[in-house]
Amino acid sequence: MVRDFLTVYLPKQKASSANTIKAYRESLNLLLEYLKEEENLPLMEVSFDRISRKTVEGYLDWLEETRKCSIPTRNHRLSSIRSFYKYAGNRDMSIIAYTIEFEMIPIKKTEKTQQVKFFEEDALKAILAQPDTSARKGIRDLFFMILMYDTAGRNQEILNLKISDIRVSTKDSHAVLSGKGNKIRIVPLMQRTIDHFNNYIRLFHDGKVTDEFLFYVIQKGKRQAMSADNVGKFMKRYGKTARDQCNKVPEGLHPHMFRHSRSMHLYRGGMPLALLSEWLGHAQLETTKIYANADTQMKREAIEKATSSLNPLTQEQKVTSWQNDEELIKRLYGLL
Repeated sequence: MVRDFLTVYLPKQKASSANTIKAYRESLNLLLEYLKEEENLPLMEVSFDRISRKTVEGYLDWLEETRKCSIPTRNHRLSSIRSFYKYAGNRDMSIIAYTIEFEMIPIKKTEKTQQVKFFEEDALKAILAQPDTSARKGIRDLFFMILMYDTAGRNQEILNLKISDIRVSTKDSHAVLSGKGNKIRIVPLMQRTIDHFNNYIRLFHDGKVTDEFLFYVIQKGKRQAMSADNVGKFMKRYGKTARDQCNKVPEGLHPHMFRHSRSMHLYRGGMPLALLSEWLGHAQLETTKIYANADTQMKREAIEKATSSLNPLTQEQKVTSWQNDEELIKRLYGLL
């Protein structure tokens, strides 16, 4: 059932993206890991009747308490299990009872916040100064961060890029990104990014434009697509050293901050939210509004610009001394 779910149903019948399938696979693997470590259940003994509602609830608690997963991650793991059991129930009527049980496990509520972690442009400068460009890896890491910032791409979108997805021309150089749900979007590139691209493919791809992965690592003598963990590690390292030089660099630098930062900088530069939403590949404009809600600097400037000089808030106010005002003191005490 698991094999058919991951290799037939999701890719061939639902046409799910590779990232979606990967997320389901990770969720089911974690469930099996929990059963082995916490329930002492060997893989060969795993069956539908050995996984109860109590087991799944224990698994969700384990995710939060032991693995320190966030509530949204916990909810996603539960949704993945539900999806698999719904598929299995359609294949075997005897499994529907389990499906109903798991549907009764509530999705945990999360606090809705508008906090967006991003860095200012001077912090970006400090971050990009960290890679050692006298070494091949430093050149690769610098180009990766520049490309990620310029495109505001998601980490996996950049990792999925093939060399041929970067289109260079004198008038319209751009990157072709494949986002969530295999949605394609075209993102213009700055000339500096193109300069780094040309230098990078000369060193790492012999200057050839092919359908190979743009970013790769060499394992056992063969080129393999670079992993998200690899990116996270070098960005964390650069973020730490950059913060020693510029206190505006946020702690715990991670790839998605480049996407948020580019979005905030474009929004502050005057890009309308509708265009920014298309740029980012958001399915709904509502998702993009987090940048408008999070930018207190623009709100402050707009308020100051819109507030007349005659407004009492812009004028000095006479402060009344209350120490010797016995009537006011009584009012403060609630005696009047």
